[in-house]
Amino acid sequence: MLRGKKIVLGITGSIAAYKACYIIRGLIKAGAEVQVVITPAGKEFITPITLSALTQKPVISDFFSQRDGTWHSHVALGLWADAMLIAPCTASTLGKMANGVADNMLITTYLSMKAPVFIAPAMDLDMYQHPTTQENMKKLQSYGNQIIEPQSGFLASGLEGKGRMEEPEKIVEYLDQWFANTSLSSNHLPLTSKRILITAGPTYEKIDPVRFIGNYSSGKMGFALAEACARQGAEVELIAGPVSTSLTSHLSSLASIHRTDVESCEEMYQAATRLFGSCHAAILCAAVADFRPETIASEKIKREKDDLVIRLKPTRDIAAELGKMKRADQRLVGFALETNDEQQNAQGKLERKNFDFIVLNSLRNKGTCFQSDENQISIISRQGQKDFPRKPKNEVAIDIVNELASIL
Repeated sequence: MLRGKKIVLGITGSIAAYKACYIIRGLIKAGAEVQVVITPAGKEFITPITLSALTQKPVISDFFSQRDGTWHSHVALGLWADAMLIAPCTASTLGKMANGVADNMLITTYLSMKAPVFIAPAMDLDMYQHPTTQENMKKLQSYGNQIIEPQSGFLASGLEGKGRMEEPEKIVEYLDQWFANTSLSSNHLPLTSKRILITAGPTYEKIDPVRFIGNYSSGKMGFALAEACARQGAEVELIAGPVSTSLTSHLSSLASIHRTDVESCEEMYQAATRLFGSCHAAILCAAVADFRPETIASEKIKREKDDLVIRLKPTRDIAAELGKMKRADQRLVGFALETNDEQQNAQGKLERKNFDFIVLNSLRNKGTCFQSDENQISIISRQGQKDFPRKPKNEVAIDIVNELASIL
């Protein structure tokens, strides 16, 4: 089950670092692609040249390349990988991971990792048994990380071999089995066999060839929703407005997300009405412009007088149209960004647009709307209102998708 999987292998400063070569060989033999990230201490035990020869990839150790200043993006690695394996993992690295001490490339990669993380500790018995180490491992496990330890074996002293790194072939076998079990259980994910339409980002309504009417939407919330749906088993039709370049490669490793890029409301309207009929649900997260210029200048408008009048006309109402199209077996989720009378305005929109529920957020909650990484929402339906605390947008997306899954 490792064929085609992308694995980030973290190597730390342990005498067991040489065993990483055997882990790499086992992963590659099983069909995986391996990218090594090594700590400065790790390079004291094994050379990057050896590791690079095995992976056929440059080894990443520093934030910047020593030769040309090229930046190594830990965020990109976090999105690229299907799993991260840290083997060997020293007590020092365990402590840094558990407490967010991001002082090297390996830890920043770990903190940015979207995929599951597996940790193979390597240290002497006394360090392993120390309450601090045990507490750090418990903390990491509570974060969802998996600790790979030897199931049997003995040290020279006769004590059970706790702290010794598990053998390379067993580590590879562990990852292979984990992917196999994940594949078997994927048929039981809440949105398996469901097809979800998601709109994300802003729309740009042209004034002339170089100017437009738009808004500050970054697309982060919509992209987080697409990922959450895909990870719960859905096929996702993502219609994305003109989002920032930092999002253009996001989700590329998730084959179940099919992305359509648009610019204007009209383009988003055409794509949404075309795709909605084949979907089980739609989440309308895009910040669509309500008005567009009545005419679009064919050439750049020159500054020739003190004022400029631009006549606007309404854009197509995507939500209202999908609300009319919605069948009894389909679900429709809307968003409401309000500045005043939030609940009343959202409730009215819920009824007018024929939504099953609406996600409300407010510009009064500073740092939770456009371009931010966090959000604070309420979910309003005909059954009532659920209020959620402020969270990162990827966690907010899970709350919204869980609500959708409960009514599909």
